[in-house]
Amino acid sequence: MINFRDDVLPLKNRLYRLALRITAHTGESEDIVQETIIKAWNHRNEFETSLAVEAFCITACRNMALDCIAKKERQNIPLDNSIYDQVDNAATPFQTLSHEDRKEWVHKLFQHLPEKQRIIMQLRDIEGKPYKEIAKLLQISEEQVKVTLFRARQRIRNEFEKIDHYGL
Repeated sequence: MINFRDDVLPLKNRLYRLALRITAHTGESEDIVQETIIKAWNHRNEFETSLAVEAFCITACRNMALDCIAKKERQNIPLDNSIYDQVDNAATPFQTLSHEDRKEWVHKLFQHLPEKQRIIMQLRDIEGKPYKEIAKLLQISEEQVKVTLFRARQRIRNEFEKIDHYGL
């Protein structure tokens, strides 16, 4: 039997980070997490293990976040980048501007990755999940996880270098 406090509630922070990484909007991410947790609880009798709950929640959260983005794109509503507005007080104005510009470019490049690459990169680089766990959650081999992650990182690096070295 699935316990809300032990099996569902501990997932909320991971789900929030996943939704936030996809939507880049705090309010939308909170709503998505709340809906995901409610959905998981409503289906609690269908789960045999806590790993099944986690896989269900991650998939549901990802799908709802992607639906949210698709809805915004249809409405031409710009995504909110307020989470990236933190400033280092020791930096010069030029360094701060340069840093913010680079973060914005990396974020844009991340958002333009194919869905599978974006999700695997989120789970590994942001969430810190091991390859084995990612493979189980996404129902693919560990090798596929490693190759997909390598390609995602390489793609962001190559595209960023093109942007960063433009005109030099």
